[in-house]
Amino acid sequence: MTAADPLAGFLALVRLQADYAHAVDQADWDAWCELFTDDAVYRVVPRENHERGLPLATMAFESKGMVRDRAYAIRQSLFHDPYYQRHVVGLPRVLKADADRIECESNYAVFRTKQSELTTVFNVGRYLDTVVYTPAGLRFSARVCVYDSELIPNSLIYPI
Repeated sequence: MTAADPLAGFLALVRLQADYAHAVDQADWDAWCELFTDDAVYRVVPRENHERGLPLATMAFESKGMVRDRAYAIRQSLFHDPYYQRHVVGLPRVLKADADRIECESNYAVFRTKQSELTTVFNVGRYLDTVVYTPAGLRFSARVCVYDSELIPNSLIYPI
């Protein structure tokens, strides 16, 4: 949030969250990649590991290049039973904000729909985000997806 206009900063943060959900739900992997800084960290971690400070993550990327590699793999090399995702993301709870960055957390639920099957709850948890101001607008410098269950059904293909 900026001191000059905290409401505008909060709305920009909400827009970033909405753009993220839209990009993943629409399988717009180029748009998804552009929501991260070049040195961004993206991790998907079980809650137990996060709370115990254990480093093991289900998915871990340490740069925008690694995020792009995942997008390429999704489009070109991963073979899986196709499905749709739908993200429902709660409003961000700002934990800390200054002139350069925002630290926040948001609850999320991801629903999955396979063709000719009922929709199921795929993953539920919270995002722990560090967001920075860039010339292109707010971008994630870190997104840690802490999921509540110890298990993920089948496999994790798409980002959470």
